[in-house]
Amino acid sequence: MYQTISQPLPSIGTSLNHYLAQIRKFPILSQEEETAFARRWRDHGDREAAYRLVTSHLRLVAKIAMRYRGYGLPVADIVSEGNVGLMQAVRRFDPERGIRLSTYAMWWIKATIQEYVLRSWSLVKISANSAQKKLFFKLRRAKSAISAFEDGDLRPDQVKAIAERLKVSERDVVDMDRRLRGDVSLNARSNDAPEAGDTLDRLVDPSPCHDTELAENEELVRRREALQAALQTLNPRERHIFTARHLTETPPNLHTLAAEYGISGERVRQIEARAFQKVRATILGRESLPSTSGMNQLRRSAP
Repeated sequence: MYQTISQPLPSIGTSLNHYLAQIRKFPILSQEEETAFARRWRDHGDREAAYRLVTSHLRLVAKIAMRYRGYGLPVADIVSEGNVGLMQAVRRFDPERGIRLSTYAMWWIKATIQEYVLRSWSLVKISANSAQKKLFFKLRRAKSAISAFEDGDLRPDQVKAIAERLKVSERDVVDMDRRLRGDVSLNARSNDAPEAGDTLDRLVDPSPCHDTELAENEELVRRREALQAALQTLNPRERHIFTARHLTETPPNLHTLAAEYGISGERVRQIEARAFQKVRATILGRESLPSTSGMNQLRRSAP
């Protein structure tokens, strides 16, 4: 993995402050510089370009890594894992998609760190499926939401509420809660820094951070722009039928549209299908057609 870049990265060693001072020396790239380096890496395998892309985002890795210090793992290891995720992102980044590398890379960084936490946190040997990940990283917030702070097993009503909130089974909630409490009491005071509060206070907050919200907003804007451009390829009747059937809160049925245009319901269905294929073909050059959930997002945010 480190063969992707031309020079070694700064080592965190034993001093976090020294490492942070080192990575602050690397310049932040403008979007034009970032695109140029990304093209050089993609088209020519230029390792110096990859190095510039990686080092300009080391601060992003450190920022994300700091949110996972509460799991009792070495900060140096967390940062190192995050840097691996960053390099994975650089290897796969497409500068023609119109998004910044930081937006793309944060998902790789978080995923790599979370995999490391799941593998390493003592006595919590769990599978890496999506349900177990969700429980591991969101159980604390779910318990807080229902004020489940007492020691011991959760009450049946609390288990049911958390299971419904996280959309997992009640058995999984009980098992994960016992595993987490079995490793270290979440209410135990920290011997190293008692003023920092108990262990529960130092666990990562799974609520959406500013970077996540920004990335989601950028993705939604990009989807809307792609869809709007695709709609311009339709004739007025196709556009109206497609919009009515796919982009409104209460889509009319085929017979309603058939009566409006004086044609059969089957003909409306054919026009809708053809319009859908046109939109899909137009968007495929940029990205896949928005999923049902994506359509719902577009529908809710439509002016």
